[in-house]
Amino acid sequence: MRKNIVAGNWKMNTTVPEGVALAKEVNEALKAEKANCDVIVCVPFTHLCSVAAAIDSSVLGLGAENCADHKSGAYTGEVSAPMVASTGAKYVILGHSERRQYYGETSETLREKVALALENGLSPIFCIGEVLEERENGTFNDVVKTQIVEGLFNLNAEDFGKIILAYEPVWAIGTGKTATAEQAEDMHAFIRNVIAEKYGNEVADNTSILYGGSCKPSNAAELFAKPNVDGGLIGGAALKCADFMGIVKAF
Repeated sequence: MRKNIVAGNWKMNTTVPEGVALAKEVNEALKAEKANCDVIVCVPFTHLCSVAAAIDSSVLGLGAENCADHKSGAYTGEVSAPMVASTGAKYVILGHSERRQYYGETSETLREKVALALENGLSPIFCIGEVLEERENGTFNDVVKTQIVEGLFNLNAEDFGKIILAYEPVWAIGTGKTATAEQAEDMHAFIRNVIAEKYGNEVADNTSILYGGSCKPSNAAELFAKPNVDGGLIGGAALKCADFMGIVKAF
């Protein structure tokens, strides 16, 4: 059975002391009130070791926000999948819309990152989604299918089974706009069908697909009630424990 997951993406926010304090607060909140889903925080590279030491990994999962497309070498400023894994992190966000948009990440680059993540025991949270123009011109299904096919369909079924997908309607991130629960469900069902066509129904049914577009405590329950929405990849609301836990409690 696929897992329900709420994952926080802190992006480029918090100093190390602030991040440790936030992670501890979330960890204690989860200990006090057991969640009905897996909970993960994905933090800046600088925070990984400190946060790993501050939390109980059986209560709160830890991930990075990215990793390099090389294992090691003369790539100044990059952080490799083996480095991420060595901190105790178990997850890594790959292909986030901001990485695609601002840093020109391509499907070819992402295939390398996914392979290295899997090789080092990391579970990729692989992001897909369309921008506003693609939503409005009706090409959004084709865009999302292409991202999945080009980024992931080189994997065998066993490795694909280790992927967590996150659908981001890019037009609903940080804009105040939110896809309706029906729009989210329609896309998640479409994504599951694309997976089924390649790997069969069992793999598709076991793939967790998270919603990543301005999910908040106020709309989480409606989104998570949809049969193909298996949780959320949470941005801004992950930076306040009360907001983040409000989303977790939607399960």
